[in-house]
Amino acid sequence: MDGTGPRTTGGGRAPLDLSVYLITDTGQCGAFGVPATVAAAVAAGVTVVQLRDPDADDADLVVLGRALVAELAGTGVPLLVNDRVHLVEAIGADGAHVGQGDADVLEARDLLGPHAYLGLSVQTASHVQAATTLPADALDYLGVGPVWPTGSKPDAAPASGLERLRELSAASPWPCVAIGGITVDRVAAVAATGAAGVAVISAICGQPDVGAAARALREAWDGAVGERTAGGGAAGGGVAGSVPDDAAAGLHAWAGVPTQRFVL
Repeated sequence: MDGTGPRTTGGGRAPLDLSVYLITDTGQCGAFGVPATVAAAVAAGVTVVQLRDPDADDADLVVLGRALVAELAGTGVPLLVNDRVHLVEAIGADGAHVGQGDADVLEARDLLGPHAYLGLSVQTASHVQAATTLPADALDYLGVGPVWPTGSKPDAAPASGLERLRELSAASPWPCVAIGGITVDRVAAVAATGAAGVAVISAICGQPDVGAAARALREAWDGAVGERTAGGGAAGGGVAGSVPDDAAAGLHAWAGVPTQRFVL
């Protein structure tokens, strides 16, 4: 991080580096395991980890979550919990992510308190519009997708494509991370939409070499963002590394962050 440091949001939360966002899948991680997958992926450049295991009961998820907290200690990479906001404190995680059918955002924020991170999945312009009626500090980012069809989430909404990602990223007052069918070959196209990062499951989980897979995604993202910055930026969600003036940025403004990690 440069000398200016990250801009803070509500509750003193530093903006998340969403560049390469790993969502765990216990089944896909297989014998290698979720903790080992997370450790290898983070060492190779993953910037956010979301613990997701819809088949685990609360007790098992807490055990797994605490193992991930231990793996992430000292890395500066935050751990978010999918859906089960009530387990964030027990796990010792840094926040949560909720979908359209999960916990109410304001109820989730109330349970988490002001210092934890909270993300929300959106698929349509109406979802983004509804989110903008919330207090600006209720959320930290939006997850947009699926961009392409995905087999990792059987209940996922229909794929909406790059143009919808571009539209929603432009309409969102928060940074947007793209999810759904994202591979190394598709990273540059995602970056060109103005999204703040790529979220993946199968592109890392279950890969023969988890570290190499994560590193390839990170290098692809960094290269694409470098080209985007050199080209003058993209409309909408902003460019990593550009930090607008707080006073001029407005209530819902967000700041892109450099690709270097920061300590939470």
